[in-house]
Amino acid sequence: MWKRNFLFKAADATPLEQSENELFHDAEPAMDSAGMQLEKFISVWVQGEGQDEAPTMFTNVYVRTATLDTANKTGFLQPLQGRTHQIKQMLTPGQKTYLKNWLMKASPKAWDEAEDNFRDLFEQE
Repeated sequence: MWKRNFLFKAADATPLEQSENELFHDAEPAMDSAGMQLEKFISVWVQGEGQDEAPTMFTNVYVRTATLDTANKTGFLQPLQGRTHQIKQMLTPGQKTYLKNWLMKASPKAWDEAEDNFRDLFEQE
Protein backbone atom coordinates (compact mmCIF):
# COMPACT_ATOMS: atom_id res chain seq x y z
CA MET A 1 0.00 0.00 0.00
CA TRP A 2 1.19 3.48 -0.89
CA LYS A 3 0.46 6.36 1.50
CA ARG A 4 1.43 9.99 1.87
CA ASN A 5 0.68 12.61 4.51
CA PHE A 6 0.23 16.34 3.94
CA LEU A 7 0.14 18.50 7.06
CA PHE A 8 -1.24 22.01 6.65
CA LYS A 9 -1.61 24.84 9.11
CA ALA A 10 -5.39 25.22 9.15
CA ALA A 11 -5.65 28.21 6.80
CA ASP A 12 -2.55 27.61 4.65
CA ALA A 13 -2.73 26.27 1.10
CA THR A 14 0.78 24.79 1.16
CA PRO A 15 1.68 21.94 3.53
CA LEU A 16 4.49 21.99 6.04
CA GLU A 17 7.71 20.13 5.31
CA GLN A 18 7.07 17.87 8.32
CA SER A 19 4.48 15.11 8.24
CA GLU A 20 1.91 14.47 10.95
CA ASN A 21 4.12 11.71 12.35
CA GLU A 22 7.19 13.95 12.46
CA LEU A 23 5.39 16.80 14.19
CA PHE A 24 2.99 14.89 16.46
CA HIS A 25 4.82 11.61 17.10
CA ASP A 26 6.54 12.76 20.29
CA ALA A 27 3.76 15.13 21.37
CA GLU A 28 2.07 14.31 24.64
CA PRO A 29 -1.73 14.42 24.66
CA ALA A 30 -2.87 17.55 26.48
CA MET A 31 -5.11 17.22 29.51
CA ASP A 32 -6.47 20.75 29.08
CA SER A 33 -5.56 23.87 27.12
CA ALA A 34 -4.80 26.24 29.99
CA GLY A 35 -1.67 28.27 29.25
CA MET A 36 -1.08 26.66 25.88
CA GLN A 37 -0.30 28.50 22.63
CA LEU A 38 -2.30 26.32 20.27
CA GLU A 39 -2.12 26.33 16.48
CA LYS A 40 -4.66 24.55 14.30
CA PHE A 41 -3.58 21.98 11.71
CA ILE A 42 -5.24 19.84 9.04
CA SER A 43 -3.65 16.46 8.37
CA VAL A 44 -4.49 14.74 5.07
CA TRP A 45 -3.62 11.10 4.45
CA VAL A 46 -3.83 9.84 0.87
CA GLN A 47 -3.64 6.11 0.26
CA GLY A 48 -3.35 4.04 -2.85
CA GLU A 49 -2.01 1.01 -4.59
CA GLY A 50 1.73 0.81 -5.22
CA GLN A 51 4.98 1.05 -3.33
CA ASP A 52 6.86 3.95 -1.69
CA GLU A 53 7.04 6.85 -4.14
CA ALA A 54 5.37 4.97 -6.99
CA PRO A 55 1.57 4.93 -6.61
CA THR A 56 -0.34 3.14 -9.35
CA MET A 57 -3.82 4.22 -8.22
CA PHE A 58 -5.10 6.62 -5.54
CA THR A 59 -7.88 5.03 -3.50
CA ASN A 60 -8.64 6.78 -0.18
CA VAL A 61 -8.38 10.11 1.60
CA TYR A 62 -8.60 10.65 5.34
CA VAL A 63 -8.51 14.02 7.06
CA ARG A 64 -8.21 15.07 10.68
CA THR A 65 -7.83 18.27 12.59
CA ALA A 66 -5.29 18.83 15.31
CA THR A 67 -4.25 21.57 17.66
CA LEU A 68 -0.68 21.65 18.89
CA ASP A 69 1.46 23.77 21.12
CA THR A 70 4.72 23.30 19.21
CA ALA A 71 6.86 24.90 21.93
CA ASN A 72 5.61 22.48 24.60
CA LYS A 73 5.15 19.51 22.23
CA THR A 74 1.61 18.82 23.40
CA GLY A 75 -1.78 18.99 21.78
CA PHE A 76 -5.00 17.40 20.64
CA LEU A 77 -5.21 15.09 17.62
CA GLN A 78 -8.75 14.29 16.44
CA PRO A 79 -9.86 10.97 14.89
CA LEU A 80 -9.49 10.48 11.15
CA GLN A 81 -12.53 11.34 9.03
CA GLY A 82 -13.13 9.51 5.76
CA ARG A 83 -16.59 10.57 4.69
CA THR A 84 -16.79 12.68 1.56
CA HIS A 85 -18.91 15.48 3.03
CA GLN A 86 -16.59 15.78 6.06
CA ILE A 87 -13.48 15.94 3.91
CA LYS A 88 -14.98 18.56 1.60
CA GLN A 89 -15.94 20.71 4.60
CA MET A 90 -12.58 20.40 6.35
CA LEU A 91 -10.31 21.30 3.42
CA THR A 92 -9.98 24.87 2.21
CA PRO A 93 -10.20 25.60 -1.54
CA GLY A 94 -6.45 26.26 -1.56
CA GLN A 95 -5.69 22.92 0.11
CA LYS A 96 -7.90 21.08 -2.39
CA THR A 97 -6.12 22.79 -5.29
CA TYR A 98 -2.66 22.04 -3.87
CA LEU A 99 -3.51 18.36 -3.28
CA LYS A 100 -5.11 17.89 -6.69
CA ASN A 101 -2.14 19.47 -8.47
CA TRP A 102 0.37 17.45 -6.42
CA LEU A 103 -1.42 14.15 -7.02
CA MET A 104 -1.83 14.78 -10.75
CA LYS A 105 1.85 15.71 -11.09
CA ALA A 106 3.24 12.99 -8.77
CA SER A 107 1.56 10.21 -10.70
CA PRO A 108 -0.68 11.05 -13.64
CA LYS A 109 -1.39 7.32 -14.10
CA ALA A 110 -2.54 6.91 -10.48
CA TRP A 111 -4.74 10.01 -10.83
CA ASP A 112 -6.30 8.67 -14.04
CA GLU A 113 -6.88 5.26 -12.43
CA ALA A 114 -8.57 6.76 -9.35
CA GLU A 115 -12.33 6.48 -9.14
CA ASP A 116 -14.48 9.54 -9.80
CA ASN A 117 -15.52 9.83 -6.13
CA PHE A 118 -11.82 10.15 -5.18
CA ARG A 119 -11.13 12.88 -7.75
CA ASP A 120 -14.36 14.70 -6.83
CA LEU A 121 -13.00 15.32 -3.31
CA PHE A 122 -10.62 17.90 -4.76
CA GLU A 123 -13.13 19.81 -6.88
CA GLN A 124 -14.23 23.27 -5.82
CA GLU A 125 -17.85 23.57 -4.71
